[in-house]
Amino acid sequence: MNVYKPMGFSKIRNNKIVKIATNIFVLITIPFLIWMFFFDENSFLVHRKFDSEIEDLESTISFYKKKIKEDKATIKKLEDSLQLERFAREKYLLKKENEDIYIIEFDTIKK
Repeated sequence: MNVYKPMGFSKIRNNKIVKIATNIFVLITIPFLIWMFFFDENSFLVHRKFDSEIEDLESTISFYKKKIKEDKATIKKLEDSLQLERFAREKYLLKKENEDIYIIEFDTIKK
């Protein structure tokens, strides 16, 4: 006849999982890792935030480098006095004396 006997304290203590879980190094290491991963000021989450900021800044840098290259090309082109005059007329609506300018705007809104 099999009679159910509850597992004694000595058998629970001999269990592999219990031995590993009660090891002093495991008891210290797990809270340390949790602290470093989530709560420390240099945690993984903070590093992820910094990495995303770095990516944003790098894209901004590449955008401004492109704009600088375009502006340098425009400046090079404007060294010619005819091009400079054309640019001033088109961009800033400047005119010579005794000259009339008519601005024609096209309505691009479809009704």
